[in-house]
Amino acid sequence: MEKSLDISVVVPLYNEEESLPELVAWIDRVAKANNLTYEVIMVDDGSTDGSWGVVKELKTKYPAIRGISFVRNYGKSAALYCGFDMAQGEVVFTMDADLQDSPDEIPAMRRMILEEGYDLVSGWKRKRYDPIGKRWPSKFFNFTARVMSGIKLHDFNCGLKAYRRKVVKSIEVYGEMHRYIPILAKHAGFKRIGEKVVEHQERKYGVSKFGLERMVKGYLDLISVTFMSHFGRSPMYLFGGLGTLMFLFGGVTALWIIIDKIYSQSHGLLWRGVADQPMFYIALLAIVLGVQLFLAGFLGEMINRRSVDRNHYLIDNKIES
Repeated sequence: MEKSLDISVVVPLYNEEESLPELVAWIDRVAKANNLTYEVIMVDDGSTDGSWGVVKELKTKYPAIRGISFVRNYGKSAALYCGFDMAQGEVVFTMDADLQDSPDEIPAMRRMILEEGYDLVSGWKRKRYDPIGKRWPSKFFNFTARVMSGIKLHDFNCGLKAYRRKVVKSIEVYGEMHRYIPILAKHAGFKRIGEKVVEHQERKYGVSKFGLERMVKGYLDLISVTFMSHFGRSPMYLFGGLGTLMFLFGGVTALWIIIDKIYSQSHGLLWRGVADQPMFYIALLAIVLGVQLFLAGFLGEMINRRSVDRNHYLIDNKIES
């Protein structure tokens, strides 16, 4: 049986033609110095410069290069998803193509996976060379992600990460979820998530491809991935629970208003008509919303039961007779 590769390095890229030769040479140098068999999977996310031509040229010099070229820009998550699908290495790395991630970190992060038992190791760029307008929003974003996920990482969005191969084969990265791969991995059952301080290089070529809009998208995606992690398989727990509480609140409130009116009327006390009380309409609204939320959860459960692949379960070990 053919021995698997030691490492796969997945590199999503978009208009990075200047940095690619230097990056590949750097990865090749590190791999050879540590006697590692490797492959570099370069995913061209619809570049409009000559990046794909550079990839094809590099392939003639470095046989370990593999490549994918998208017909248009789909985003980093799509690039990582396709790269993970191709990866054959025992340990899979991701790094950006702009030379801000250092391949010199590969051997140490690989040892953390193989010798210390981590499923995923995320880089932490403790000293960053980004402008302050990017650093402080990033700190706040990472703080929020730590609180909501319970994963103690300082830099969720660091492009330099190492994974045990079965991790990348067991998660689905879509939309803008590349920021939350540790959360997706934890939800899939891989809870040994570590962190390593890595060196952050100053950008040598080109400009950043991400603007301030990524902060808004980042928080919306955080809400989405948190919801999917907790309620993706059982939406009834959320919608049904909220619906039941609202229905009970509305029903009890409406019943109390009616009983209070009947009691006051029968005992000669001052009373107000049920329809004259604003609280009665609030109660009716709560009842209607409660029913709708409950039905939303019920329909979600039905759709989920029909669409779930019951054979897609990750088996860690197996004993055959």
